Amino acid sequence: MNRELLCPPDFFSIRYEINPWMSLSRDVNPETATAQWRQLLETLRSLDCEVEVLSPEPDWPDMVFTANAGLVAGSRFLLGNFRHPKRQGETPAYERWFADHGFEIVPLPKIHVFEGEGDALWFGETLFCGHGFRTDREIAGWLAEELRCAVVDFALNDPHFYHLDTCFCPLHGGEALWHPPAFSEASQRMMRDHVLDLVTVPPEEALRFACNAVVLGRHVLIPAGCPETSRMLVERGYECHPLPMSEFIKSGGACKCLVLRLSADPWQHHGSG
Repeated sequence: MNRELLCPPDFFSIRYEINPWMSLSRDVNPETATAQWRQLLETLRSLDCEVEVLSPEPDWPDMVFTANAGLVAGSRFLLGNFRHPKRQGETPAYERWFADHGFEIVPLPKIHVFEGEGDALWFGETLFCGHGFRTDREIAGWLAEELRCAVVDFALNDPHFYHLDTCFCPLHGGEALWHPPAFSEASQRMMRDHVLDLVTVPPEEALRFACNAVVLGRHVLIPAGCPETSRMLVERGYECHPLPMSEFIKSGGACKCLVLRLSADPWQHHGSG
């Protein structure tokens, strides 16, 4: 069974600007954000996911984006280091939760930054890692050593797609959604070398966070407003679950940003290190 960690948007708001999506002049509607988050939660549970819920803290509005906290590998939690001070205060809450739930905490060297599943996604037995905005390039080597697995590193070059999970989404059947312009030219070539069936999302749907989807076997939880991407997924045998994500996109996130994998389906390798 898939097991996920979510954090409710009780204190979610736009209090600062740390990516191109965020604007102090365009705040979140709290009631709408709560309704959208609850729809995501209920959809996960309807697909037999076990959902754990982390208690939010009032000083850290972006705790709702649990995917950035770190990376789970079996019984170990590789604790991330946030780049921006505005998010660094989230880390102790995540560390406490994982320690209290029996995970071994693996700290990252403090000289580096790493924003967890935002920039580290399993593609079968290989870990794909993004760098450039929120994660240091050196993290790929550290992850390879800690997890004793193959790691492929990709350079991101568009600040609108500042995490790997905003422009790349591995699918259960060995395909992947992606938005090529978010990657450097060298990384685009490397991606084509490693993924035989790449599904290119339309640019306008990439900006609606089509790649920021949650994949549960043949089910894909995708932001609403991505009909062409959904059509291509259905043609490949997937069932799409469009979810409204307007309030979270205001902060530069959507479905996947709101979910941290605690365990995953067998296609995705989660070694114990």
